[in-house]
Amino acid sequence: MNVILLGPPGAGKGTQAKMLEEEHGMLQLSTGDMLRASIRHKEPLGLEAEKVMKAGGLVPDALMIKLIEERIMFPDCENGFILDGFPRTVPQAEALDRMLASKNKKLDAVIELKVDEPELIERVSGRFTCASCGAGYHDKFKPTKEPGVCDQCGGKDFTRRPDDNPETMKTRLKTYHEQTEPILPYYKQKGLLKTVDGMASMEDVHRAIEALLKT
Repeated sequence: MNVILLGPPGAGKGTQAKMLEEEHGMLQLSTGDMLRASIRHKEPLGLEAEKVMKAGGLVPDALMIKLIEERIMFPDCENGFILDGFPRTVPQAEALDRMLASKNKKLDAVIELKVDEPELIERVSGRFTCASCGAGYHDKFKPTKEPGVCDQCGGKDFTRRPDDNPETMKTRLKTYHEQTEPILPYYKQKGLLKTVDGMASMEDVHRAIEALLKT
């Protein structure tokens, strides 16, 4: 089964992708991670992308499609894949469809995690992580049991992502609305788009996605 997860930054796409990966043996494909790995390993596509990025340009859609095309042919994608972070535009969606068709593959579902933006901003801007073990917390929704002490390892150093703040989130949401939301009608017309409440609990969102994938 091949699935795309869509939704604004902070909607929980990465978390849900990991849960699907564990449950079904599908592989989560984060194009950002794939690109960084290709550059790190000095692969031809990675070197080409690095050259463009160093010149201040955006990685061309065609190059990203080639990267995905190569990756989905690996044996670990036999049970399907979950795309997280791609496509972001209608031309990318169209190019992805053409590439999959050339490989006799197709998308089975495109799942949108719908969110309440004010609540999402609050949820994201309160996140912090233990610097020692990586355990995740939230100022309001999941504080440490003992203030300033990690529940998991007892560590006292915590980090916050620099973009997890209200101002940056508003900018990222604006970009999502302008660039990525237009692909929702594209997939709806194809009968692939399904929507779940991304503001529900992590477990409830997962159950809703599982139910949709069975229909």
